[in-house]
Amino acid sequence: MEIWSYINTNEFALFEYLNAHKTLFTILLAVILYLIKHTTVLVIERRFSNNKRFKMNFVSNIFTVCILIVVFNVWSEEIQKFAFSIAAFVVAIVIATKEFIQCFLGFIYILSSRPFRIGDWVQVGNHYGEVHSNDWAKLTLLEVDLNDYQYTGKTLYLPNSQLITAPIKNLNFLKRYAMHTFTIVRDCSVNPFDFIDELLNNACEYCSDFHEVAIRYNQLIENRLDVKISGPEPQIKIATSDIGNTQALFTIFCPTDRALEIEQQLTSDYLSMWFDKKHAMENINSEKQ
Repeated sequence: MEIWSYINTNEFALFEYLNAHKTLFTILLAVILYLIKHTTVLVIERRFSNNKRFKMNFVSNIFTVCILIVVFNVWSEEIQKFAFSIAAFVVAIVIATKEFIQCFLGFIYILSSRPFRIGDWVQVGNHYGEVHSNDWAKLTLLEVDLNDYQYTGKTLYLPNSQLITAPIKNLNFLKRYAMHTFTIVRDCSVNPFDFIDELLNNACEYCSDFHEVAIRYNQLIENRLDVKISGPEPQIKIATSDIGNTQALFTIFCPTDRALEIEQQLTSDYLSMWFDKKHAMENINSEKQ
């Protein structure tokens, strides 16, 4: 009984000491949680080879929430007294911290609605990129140029407040396959319909090695989005510009990493056929003369 009484007395004394030195207690708990988080992140980085960024980001957010809960619990009395003491300035404080509040609400919105995950390609407003991480204040994107589907090397830090006001588009299917479109413009001296069938056959040939996979991926996207999209067959449309030039509009459903390669091949074929046709017409005209 004396031992238990001694232990209880020491525990009470320790509690009183920590309660009297809340700053020290808060720093101690924060350091302990940080060390646990750092150790956990290292373990994840060493043991897992797939989806590491998602796990590391999840662990970081969990420990951030834990630290906030600890701080609020330890300083609850002081926070309550402080809140009562500044009741007259609540409106001014809300206005001053409006951006931070919106960022936190944006973080809650992302957690609840899950419009994207770590590693997805997304568009937020006019910004494109791969989701690297997100926390209570910001969304981190690795910028992607949709013209060539390559990383620009730039990192975008978007405040979570933009996630509430700006439209969010999940472009994750572009990581593997893209509905790549491009246009070739020439003068109207040559009729492209004379060789469009041959050009379309060339496009089908360039896409033949991944045709079956493209069909399955196209169907997967249609089933997931519940909409009908173009593809997977290549399409070529002829139109005219506002100044009377001929436009050839190409639509290719292809792997993202091969989009520029196929574009260059079709551009080369189109220009070769166009110049061949033009030279043939010039020769015919010169013979008539």
